Amino acid sequence: MIAPWVLVGLAACGGSGDPAPDVATARARMVQDQIAGRDIKDARVLQAMRTVPRHEFVPSGQKLEAYEDRPLPIGHGQTISQPYIVALMTELAAIKPGDRVLEIGTGSGYQAAVLAELGADVYSIEIVEPLATRARETLRRLGYDRVQVRHGDGYRGWPQAAPFAAIVVTAAPPAVPSALVEQLAQGGRLVIPVGSADQELKLMVKTRSGLETRSVVPVRFVPMVGGP
Repeated sequence: MIAPWVLVGLAACGGSGDPAPDVATARARMVQDQIAGRDIKDARVLQAMRTVPRHEFVPSGQKLEAYEDRPLPIGHGQTISQPYIVALMTELAAIKPGDRVLEIGTGSGYQAAVLAELGADVYSIEIVEPLATRARETLRRLGYDRVQVRHGDGYRGWPQAAPFAAIVVTAAPPAVPSALVEQLAQGGRLVIPVGSADQELKLMVKTRSGLETRSVVPVRFVPMVGGP
């Protein structure tokens, strides 16, 4: 998951091997202060954020910082996203149990785990192969068996698994990739940051007449790489 910073103020799935009480307390405080304390209202999203052990998705030397309100580096020039933005994008995706969801930009695997906690079958693509390998191993170790991770180019999506009820993109293309729109189901929701210097997080809903688009908030993501 390639981290942004907000510019404004699965059969088995769960946190196996839950942490010591001080880490669990930090996670609960993260949800209360950084997420529920702002504008995230969906009770299922809040519970997923309380459940997924974010400290398992960061390098061992940064586990004490895992529940702070900021992104953290995960190697290869990438980061795990700020908890608030993960919750915001998840809420916008409006996941229902059994939904088939595409994630572009696996990163550490944290966003995929949150989606899986909501009961989704998650197909996640990561262009940096060592990150894809590590995320796959972490997710398997924690029991997130409904997440499939592929090393590849997110611009092409995952046509063999389409259509998707939701697509969550964690890097910013200059324009929305046409393949992702094609792979979105009727009524499906695409959550994506778009732009170069100035970026907006957008929610796009696929209708019979086209895409209904809403700008949500200014963000700053790294550019989405790959493509033609």
